[in-house]
Amino acid sequence: MASVTLSEVRKAYSGFAVIHGIDLEVQSGEFLVLVGPSGCGKSTLLRMIAGLEEITDGTISIADRIVNDLPASQRNLSMVFQSYALYPHMSVRKNLAFGLSNLRMPKDEIQRRVADAARILQIEELLERKPRQLSGGQKQRVAIGRAIVREPQLFLFDEPLSNLDAELRVQMRVELAGLYNRLGTTMIYVTHDQTEAMTMATRIAVLNKGNLEQIGTPYELYNAPKNLFVASFIGSPKMNLLSGKATGNKIELPGFGALAFVGAAGEMTVGVRPEHLSIGEPDGRRAEGTVTLVEYLGSEVFIYVALIDGQTLLAQAPGNASYKRGDKVHLSFRGADAHFFDSKGLRIEAPR
Repeated sequence: MASVTLSEVRKAYSGFAVIHGIDLEVQSGEFLVLVGPSGCGKSTLLRMIAGLEEITDGTISIADRIVNDLPASQRNLSMVFQSYALYPHMSVRKNLAFGLSNLRMPKDEIQRRVADAARILQIEELLERKPRQLSGGQKQRVAIGRAIVREPQLFLFDEPLSNLDAELRVQMRVELAGLYNRLGTTMIYVTHDQTEAMTMATRIAVLNKGNLEQIGTPYELYNAPKNLFVASFIGSPKMNLLSGKATGNKIELPGFGALAFVGAAGEMTVGVRPEHLSIGEPDGRRAEGTVTLVEYLGSEVFIYVALIDGQTLLAQAPGNASYKRGDKVHLSFRGADAHFFDSKGLRIEAPR
């Protein structure tokens, strides 16, 4: 296992900056997920850690050793890519052993490592098959096995599940989480899918336009987002965002009336998760709206509601709810469940 430290790491292409001075501490033995929208710099950051991209400025340390000038082959890490990149003419066994053979490792050691990787990934019965005889999930397990046999101090994953269908993605998420629990090796995982991040990570680093917006556990990011970007990015479905105006002891929200709030003034944004919006009988604190879409997911129903002012909110209801398009409904929420952001989009902690 190895810790990874990034200090003021920057990357620019022909003078155009894509990574803006990131400081990040990856603890030894943790599963850190880098998440963010396409183009935010997460894959570039991973490739710099791997030694596949030169850094423009700053330092990267692996296991307390600065690796800025070390080639990838000397960083004692393994990387799994989006593409399986298996040799089609070789069996699974030979695909797993190929890299070790190039290192002139003794044959008995290669056999041990291949056998261990096959057992860990439960692909022993596939060892004599060719890649064309494997499913997508099996190919990805072989690609991961090729990384495991190197017995590195650090694993890097660059969107390894993006080529799989939805069912296989769920299965592979479970398998990767189990692999992490068995190996205990430090893992850094890149994805744009925040569901993958929330279900696998011990901590998540949220990137946006080359900047680190927030790092924390899935619970911390979901329940205490640092700013509006994290609030709207983390969570599926997304948080509802309402514009309001604070006057010192309350916030006026169109449709919802006044919400008690002490300690701020001016334009604000109030965020409410869909599961915290309740649907009930009309009264002075409930916003009236019309159901425009109902998504039935079995155990739960997501209801899109257009308010009188034109804003659409998303509410979550139990699976036995019987709402339909065109129904008039009334929404409300508790102030204790809301998230508050100032005019700059930064979180304000409400007094409890």
